[in-house]
Amino acid sequence: MRQLVIGDKNLSSWSLRPWLALSVAGLDFVEVNVRLGRPETKREILRHSPSGKVPCLIDGSVVVWESLAICEYAAELAPALWPADAAARAEARAVSAEMHAGFAALRQNMPMAVCAAKPGAGRTPEVDADIARIVALWEACRARHGAGGPFLFGAFSIADAMYAPVVWRFATYAVEVPPLARAWMAAMLALPAMQQWRAGAAAELAGRQA
Repeated sequence: MRQLVIGDKNLSSWSLRPWLALSVAGLDFVEVNVRLGRPETKREILRHSPSGKVPCLIDGSVVVWESLAICEYAAELAPALWPADAAARAEARAVSAEMHAGFAALRQNMPMAVCAAKPGAGRTPEVDADIARIVALWEACRARHGAGGPFLFGAFSIADAMYAPVVWRFATYAVEVPPLARAWMAAMLALPAMQQWRAGAAAELAGRQA
């Protein structure tokens, strides 16, 4: 059975991405949960991941230790994780890569905190520029591909998984978005896998407080 090593569900945005892709694709895996911010955290992660970071996928002799690479590996097993059309697939990859490499201000000032409510916190001109670009991407994808379903490229894809942590960020920090983007966020929040992730985050927090 393949294993996915992940960090705290409330905080680990990079863990969410491949977890969601694998879950929605119906690929079986076992979670290996490593609690972050503890003295033993690094040592525990290094037992599984050569980079010393989460997430990391272990599938027999195959070890993949980076989020987008794990998603790409999942797409080898479940090709529907990318759009079937070549042009749409190229666009989805570009959208995913932009999320993977960019939006540093948003990451720094609005960290993912799934179970928190911090309306208005973290807003700077740089964050607002990141938000505007992200919303423009979402709206453009939905306008071009919305006839095929409720997600960025119609059916759920890796692009949706890559932006899933931003859905939680916008919910936590009460970021208002226009209608097409809002409809996509609603579709994401309605996913059983997203609801399961939030329930896991809440359980972790309850365990810490117990």
